Amino acid sequence: MDGDTLYSIGELARRTGLTVKTIRFYSDRGIVAPTDRSPAGYRLYGIDAVARLDLVRTLRELGLDLPTIRKVVDRELSLPEVAAAHAEALAVQIRVLRLRRAVLTAVAERGSTPEETELMHRLAQLSEDERRRLIGDFLDAVFGDLDSAPAFAGVMRSMTPELPDSPEAEQVQAWVELAEMSLDPDFRATVRRMVQDLAAEQALSNMPRPGRDIAAAVRDLAGPALTAGVDPASPQADPIVAAFTAHYAHLLGRPDDIELRLRLATRLESVNDPRRERYLHLLAVVNGWPTPESLAPVFGWSIEALRVRTRQ
Repeated sequence: MDGDTLYSIGELARRTGLTVKTIRFYSDRGIVAPTDRSPAGYRLYGIDAVARLDLVRTLRELGLDLPTIRKVVDRELSLPEVAAAHAEALAVQIRVLRLRRAVLTAVAERGSTPEETELMHRLAQLSEDERRRLIGDFLDAVFGDLDSAPAFAGVMRSMTPELPDSPEAEQVQAWVELAEMSLDPDFRATVRRMVQDLAAEQALSNMPRPGRDIAAAVRDLAGPALTAGVDPASPQADPIVAAFTAHYAHLLGRPDDIELRLRLATRLESVNDPRRERYLHLLAVVNGWPTPESLAPVFGWSIEALRVRTRQ
């Protein structure tokens, strides 16, 4: 068939795979106009109608509305411009759907009450500025007048979640749970005490980050003992405990005595709060960081070893 061949609606339907009813619908709205009519008055279409209908079908499958499609096929609108605008609209829809999916998944997994579900929904829909204000309020409550200290400025940054523009469902779920934790007064008070303890250590020590140093020492010294199955109450644990308490004494410039060991046990118990570890895990998910190592077993071993050796 050459370019002068005309097609009936039925023939056009066979060539395009569209139904006669659909082609008639597009024709009635001027999207695909007939080239001529048969002696009996039936609509006839040129070969260009095939390409036009193929484009219309593609744009409909991509979700464009008919008025926009008509402007595109009539060259009243640039297809790249329309595609860009539609892609942006779809991106917003996808984000909304991800938020809804994340909230529904969390509700299903946690067996949430209607009140908890409402809170999760509100937290998931916060704007970027609202999220920053919420976390900023949490960090202000935790760090208070300590936020100006250089050492704590870095800690605050490391505790700040930054949900990406196009988050995955698990990132949204993590953000919602993290935001809930940050609103919990008891959790705020717990983290505040940790920060105050850290500030007290900072004031006594000549090291820039004594809290991190002692955590690393406990991990490096007690970790192998835990892996080897050493009983924290056994004599075999004595040199291990002596090593990390000596390190702590050096950091604080204090003698390695019962008082210091009690202080270290209390410090490790505070840091070993499971909610702190959960916050750091959620933070890593939201920010796309590697999952942090869990020090809970090592801290637990060390706390028991210290408590056994400080009982009066």
